[in-house]
Amino acid sequence: MTIPSIDVPQLPRGDVEIDPLKKEARTKGCRLPRFRTMPGDLARWSTATFVAWDERHFHVEFLCEDEDAWGTMRERDAPLWQEEVVEVFLAAGESVPRVYFEFEVSPLCALFDARVESPHGTRVDMTVDVAWNCEGVLWEAQRTGERDDWRARLAIPWSGLGLDRAPRALRANFYRVERPRSGDDEYSGWLPTDTEPPDFHRPEKFGLLRLSDFV
Repeated sequence: MTIPSIDVPQLPRGDVEIDPLKKEARTKGCRLPRFRTMPGDLARWSTATFVAWDERHFHVEFLCEDEDAWGTMRERDAPLWQEEVVEVFLAAGESVPRVYFEFEVSPLCALFDARVESPHGTRVDMTVDVAWNCEGVLWEAQRTGERDDWRARLAIPWSGLGLDRAPRALRANFYRVERPRSGDDEYSGWLPTDTEPPDFHRPEKFGLLRLSDFV
């Protein structure tokens, strides 16, 4: 099976700033294809997703079209997936991961991060360590549009993932849960897992991110 892959550019070293969230992943990174709900179906609500990297961080920015961005949870590691959220699943290397990391950000700027062990790639024996926190992770969320569009940014430090430097490649997927208060829930992603009910925890579906300009 061919693994979908994307080359992710390195941000210029001259752009290093005190606050990595100010790095312009949107203008100097690469944009992922539009999210889909199923392999052939584009999501109703567009989620523009941009990725980039530097010596210290992996950068992600989501731009979410929305009419009603809502949430009630503000505590770290609350079950944000029960409301509206964007998500990143990430592991170093090119193989199907048995251990990976999950990050979620809500419109209210709440963060969920966890370490996931999935020996067989299914929920049967999957364990999620919610007590794990990614040391040094930075995030933000804010409204951006005339409707209720919103943006979420993450700067995930390599050291927080237990790495001493950027890897040559990552296995990853990117998702969004959109829950209109009047209407049907929409589960979309870069690479839809094609499961019913929707299940994002399918590491064999993760795509390959090649970190270009690696030195």
